Amino acid sequence: MNIPVVDLSDFISGDKKRKKAFVDQIGKAYEEIGFVALKNHGIPDELIARLYKYVQQFFALPLEKKLHYEVKGLAGQRGYTSFGREHAKGSDAPDLKEFFQYGQVVDPNDPIRKEYPDNVEIREIPEFNTTFFSAYRAFEKSGKSLLRAIALYLDLDEIYFDDYINKGNSILRAIHYPPITREPASAIRAEQHEDINLVTLLVGASADGLQILTRQGNWVPVTSLPEQIVVNVGDMLQRLTNNKLRSTTHRVVNPPRELWHTSRFSIPFFLHPRSSMSLACLETCIDSQHPKAYPDATAGEYLDERLREIGLKK
Repeated sequence: MNIPVVDLSDFISGDKKRKKAFVDQIGKAYEEIGFVALKNHGIPDELIARLYKYVQQFFALPLEKKLHYEVKGLAGQRGYTSFGREHAKGSDAPDLKEFFQYGQVVDPNDPIRKEYPDNVEIREIPEFNTTFFSAYRAFEKSGKSLLRAIALYLDLDEIYFDDYINKGNSILRAIHYPPITREPASAIRAEQHEDINLVTLLVGASADGLQILTRQGNWVPVTSLPEQIVVNVGDMLQRLTNNKLRSTTHRVVNPPRELWHTSRFSIPFFLHPRSSMSLACLETCIDSQHPKAYPDATAGEYLDERLREIGLKK
């Protein structure tokens, strides 16, 4: 399935017509599908290449070394999470992946600093953390522009989300799906799920496998060109907009048998707001045909609930 392609340069061009066209395109796509392919996204190709290089080096380390970077008590929010620890909401089957997470960095004297654990330094790969920091900031910048477009589509002030995502609880996650070494119990590497956050920005995975569930109930593969990133709506944005914008169900399937010996790498950026942001449904998205679908909750409360549901928090 070729998902709609939108060009971020249209939004930031300064041309009112191009900007409005971008807002309309992305809003329509997020109402109908929940995914877009974004070009001219502002994340340098060279930075993406370095990110994948160091991610692959990290996951190639012996397991006993990677386990040094698995920090108990953080619910996988920083550092390494070993194979099979996470599962989709409503599923007991563990996903066939291991991952590493890098989070927000703020000044030591910032009042919000106490909310964010330290990131985990990878001693064996000196440039790992500096590359993750650079990528994190680049994703934040692109995500900010996307949320400004979404705000305009929702008839909100263009900068509605700015303060909520400034020093927000976003996560840059590097995922490794190892080679399949024996007959798998399922054809699924990562069970069907929806993302928790506002929006997810995904730089091109190293192999095919991503599928989305259409409104007709069919699973279709998602493809994008190398210079594009895939951006989808998460549950927090769906909740805030009272289901106006769709958090689309997606999954990752196993490769064909002849490619079982290969790894798959994927690097999504989960754009979260500050934990204090209210996710109460916007009044403008509630009417007689669309009654309020969710109880009020903050982003922090909702994240905590979901981390428990997927097995990362007890």
